Amino acid sequence: MLGLPSGLAHQDAVIATFLLALAVIVLASTAFAALARRLRQPAVVGEVVAGLALGPSLLGLLPGHLSALLFPTEVRTLLNGIAQLGLVLFMFLVGWELDMGQARGSSRAVGFTAAASLVVPFGLGFALAAVLYSDHSTVNGHAVGGLDFGLFIGTAMAITAFPVLARIIKECGLERHRLGVLSMLIAAVDDVVAWCLLILVVTLVSATSPMAVAVTLAGLAGYVVVMTLLVRPALRRLARHLTGRRKAEAVLFMTLVVGLLGSAWATTAIGLHPVFGAFLFGAMLPRAEFQRAAPQVPHRVGQLNTILLPVFFVVTGLSVDLGGLGWLGLAELGAAILVACAGKFGGAAIAAPVTRLNLRDTIALGALLNTRGLTELIVLGIGLQVGVLDDRMFTVMVITAVATTVLASPLLRRLIRPEDAPMSSDFLTGRRDDAGIVPSPGRGGPT
Repeated sequence: MLGLPSGLAHQDAVIATFLLALAVIVLASTAFAALARRLRQPAVVGEVVAGLALGPSLLGLLPGHLSALLFPTEVRTLLNGIAQLGLVLFMFLVGWELDMGQARGSSRAVGFTAAASLVVPFGLGFALAAVLYSDHSTVNGHAVGGLDFGLFIGTAMAITAFPVLARIIKECGLERHRLGVLSMLIAAVDDVVAWCLLILVVTLVSATSPMAVAVTLAGLAGYVVVMTLLVRPALRRLARHLTGRRKAEAVLFMTLVVGLLGSAWATTAIGLHPVFGAFLFGAMLPRAEFQRAAPQVPHRVGQLNTILLPVFFVVTGLSVDLGGLGWLGLAELGAAILVACAGKFGGAAIAAPVTRLNLRDTIALGALLNTRGLTELIVLGIGLQVGVLDDRMFTVMVITAVATTVLASPLLRRLIRPEDAPMSSDFLTGRRDDAGIVPSPGRGGPT
């Protein structure tokens, strides 16, 4: 183990190396996040790059095999557990912040654009997968079905990172800009549909027979029914009962953490990934009652996750090896980035007659919807875990997610200014504005 006495017990050496690795991860993530902010990029971009830098793509190239010494197999196992916990907490926060009431009552512009920004990139991603399949048809000695591979790549291309998008909108001062509001509404719809599609894809990939698919989907339907008819009303009553009491925050925080972890376990038992359970638990919580009783509870979960989530980026980065791409991998990377951009920009362009946006605003909308960031990394991690993606395709798709996210901020700064087209009073009161959008009042996106 790195820098430890040879006589130290093996288990103690593993724990000590784990603690050192965790300290390095937090330090690197903080430093790269600060650098990203200076470059006017979302902090998450810096954290993702930090994860890549600590893996074989950078640290692993230095003399002494530092990456392997800092992250040996036993330490990676511990870090993977921390990473999964960070993912579960993050997906709970995504579900909590995702308020579909914002899109309820919106005009056809939101629905049509959301459909276009899903269907076009999904179709292009499926077509790209068909071209690349012959070189990625086997993962760890096991054959991957062409349909499974195509569905997964298509879903990954269709993703828009709702939390990252919200951060970019805030940092660019577009919270009250019609493009900012429109893109958030579209991303809210896209996120729900994309996660449902991913659930279906993972079910098809993991199931051993049509009966297994039916059992998994039936289990998921039963879970949703229980959450909607039993758990949600019980949580609402608890929050109302605790409103105004000193112990409200402590009790609701404990209830929330136990509930989201239990929900993650439930979807795992059904045959799905634990992140689905955490996301659904967050989406089904009675927000209004929880905010009145203990408004700081979700914030506390977010603070806890600032330490846990960077571990996920490093675990992801350990599977990304840019040096191992080769010329064929670089060609695939170029094709993937081109398809990813064409899908989202093309979807925005197809919807332009409905949104009535000019060319510049249409390009800006495409740039916003093209942010994939952390959400796609989660999707890709699931793909690697269930054996749909090999290491090279995983590397290609991770770099594509980073590249499309990095592209958004500079494009927006060139194309629009916050004062160009603020929301009109008609927009705020729910009447149709010049973009044809009629949103209902909502809580706003995550920050």
